[in-house]
Amino acid sequence: MLQALSFPPIFERNMKTKRFSPDIPARTPAVKLILFFFIPLSVGALDVPSAQIQDDSSLRLSLVRSWFQEAPGQALSNRPFIHTLPNGERIQVRSEAERNEFMIILAREYNGGFPGWAQGSWILVRNREDGAQLRIRVFLRSDPYTYVQFRPLDGGRCLMDVAIYDGYIVHSQPVPVPFERLFVMPLEEVLRASGSRFPRRYFDPQRDDYRDLRTFITAVRRKLPTLSYRDDGAIDERGRYVFIDSGETQEGTPGLNCSGFAKWVIDGILRPLTGKLLPIAPLKAAFGERGSSFTEIYESQQDPFFGLDWTRNLASRANAVLRGSALGELQEIEVQDARFASVITRSREGSAVRSYPGYLSQAGFGIEGLHPLLYTLAIDEPGRVYLASVNTELGAPESAANLRGGPWMRRHFHVAVLAPFFDENGDFQVVVFESAQETAFAQFKARYPNHYVNLARVPVEGAFDPELPTESTPGNYREYPAGIYTLAR
Repeated sequence: MLQALSFPPIFERNMKTKRFSPDIPARTPAVKLILFFFIPLSVGALDVPSAQIQDDSSLRLSLVRSWFQEAPGQALSNRPFIHTLPNGERIQVRSEAERNEFMIILAREYNGGFPGWAQGSWILVRNREDGAQLRIRVFLRSDPYTYVQFRPLDGGRCLMDVAIYDGYIVHSQPVPVPFERLFVMPLEEVLRASGSRFPRRYFDPQRDDYRDLRTFITAVRRKLPTLSYRDDGAIDERGRYVFIDSGETQEGTPGLNCSGFAKWVIDGILRPLTGKLLPIAPLKAAFGERGSSFTEIYESQQDPFFGLDWTRNLASRANAVLRGSALGELQEIEVQDARFASVITRSREGSAVRSYPGYLSQAGFGIEGLHPLLYTLAIDEPGRVYLASVNTELGAPESAANLRGGPWMRRHFHVAVLAPFFDENGDFQVVVFESAQETAFAQFKARYPNHYVNLARVPVEGAFDPELPTESTPGNYREYPAGIYTLAR
């Protein structure tokens, strides 16, 4: 098991908090170093395109002997100072240490502070005992979870990693530049030397591409207070609150379960265009490859693939209406590719790099890679939401009556709507709508350790309104083929 290529724990821990410190003009006691890397709740200044980051190589050249190559004790005793670039941008140079490593940090100014991960910040990690230079990390966006990292390699080369929210888009890619040359080389020259292997698009999101999705999210949030949760609840094509299993009308306080809520979301996207709500029965039908001869005998009793069928059918109908009937096929709606093959996993014992298998048929993606997956999807497919079917292998435990336990089979037991996007400031966010409410993405992930999530894509455009019009306001709608609401294969 490889060790994760990460900074000392002081950096890793404090990236998860939500504050940062102001100017630190002089050397600060180690007990206060924890303040430097706190993250703000919102971004103040917008990033520039990564190719336009102001070069600081002349500053780095002046630091080689006294900071980058100096003995660890002397380098750590250097007093922090602030340098001003020709464009007026300020950089704080400082050192921080913990355990066996220490960092030389060139922190760009951000909202009046120097957090260490603002766009253009450059960090050299060294061994605290012998002073060896271990790695360089550069932040091309004001986001502590997206960065480019370089490590030494022999033969006049270095290794490049590109990390996005603990997923390695690029890992251990040789670059024909000596590691020591990176101390003084302009950043753009380094990235050009990397050639086509450097995926620049993941550091330059286009904020305007997410305008419709941001409007959709706002519209859903406004309507959430009108909804309640009800087990097995949904709204049928006539606008009645019913039970999904029986179709009977709900008595008492009406509401939606996770599946019924996902249908409500898709109805809100489609109804302004079609004037109709989706019928429930076709959404329960088997869709595409799933199950086996082993699971057939359990489907009528346990319905293990309900969430998978439901989300696929919803996405198929949405894509057929919004993009054309041919685009409602399984290969068009289901996410089956990941742009990374390894992830950083974290535990109390530390962090480690593990291979990531990517898409698993009938299951989707391991939840440990969901964050980087949604980031790359937001860049590569802006303006989409994803219907998530959460699943895992479940079975009865061993007992006197069931000595072998089981039967163990995959069960799709929960449905959610995931909306990855970049806000007006360029910050990446994932909104989770589930069971008639909004949930924090971190909470959603933590709830399902070692689970899988199958994703079906749905484009978002136009108005959001899941309510049927009254007779006095009938509305004007597009005409669609009659088969648009039947099962797509």
